[in-house]
Amino acid sequence: MAPMATHPLTVGFDLDMTLIDSRPGIHAAFRALSAETGVWIDADLVVTRLGPPLELEIAHWFPKERIEEVSDRYREIYPAHAIEPTPALPGAREAVAAVQELGGRAIVVTAKHEPNARLHLTHLGITPDAVIGWLWAEAKAGALREHGARVYVGDHTGDVRGAHTADALSVAVPTGPCDAAELRAAGADVIIDDLTAFPAWLRSFGEAYIQN
Repeated sequence: MAPMATHPLTVGFDLDMTLIDSRPGIHAAFRALSAETGVWIDADLVVTRLGPPLELEIAHWFPKERIEEVSDRYREIYPAHAIEPTPALPGAREAVAAVQELGGRAIVVTAKHEPNARLHLTHLGITPDAVIGWLWAEAKAGALREHGARVYVGDHTGDVRGAHTADALSVAVPTGPCDAAELRAAGADVIIDDLTAFPAWLRSFGEAYIQN
């Protein structure tokens, strides 16, 4: 395969439920938040709808005037409860490495609080070229455009919208709250079962990218 150095391919990845299975950590963090605030939170329910910004989830459990305060507190206690129990999803490290091995750049664009996103990646030994946080759905397009991403990989219909808003190819994995049918209906260009299939797909895409 020809080198990609003169035309580096940039691939963006979502974080939660794309690269990492954040359910155990988020579950633990919400249980801790519930214990601290005295407000009942159904952590089992919370982890079935990951993807959107934290404030939207907090709004299900706290009054409007407390959303900002409680969200900030959640982010503060998150590292102590959520980093250790959160594993990488199958193929995550290999997917990021596959981009870099082709001479491309792998970036993570996530709605998560950026410092906490970095803690997860460092803990798991996943080494993207850039991490950009606090962006959800269509808002991810700005970072994807800034970094010249041609592909964005995510698990949520919001990730599909973000990719298309950035004029990037949407590669979707049904490893999060959205199944393949939902992702297809949202307009995903490519659907793979999980990231273990990504390197092979990328090699095929990379060959076409170089030729173009």
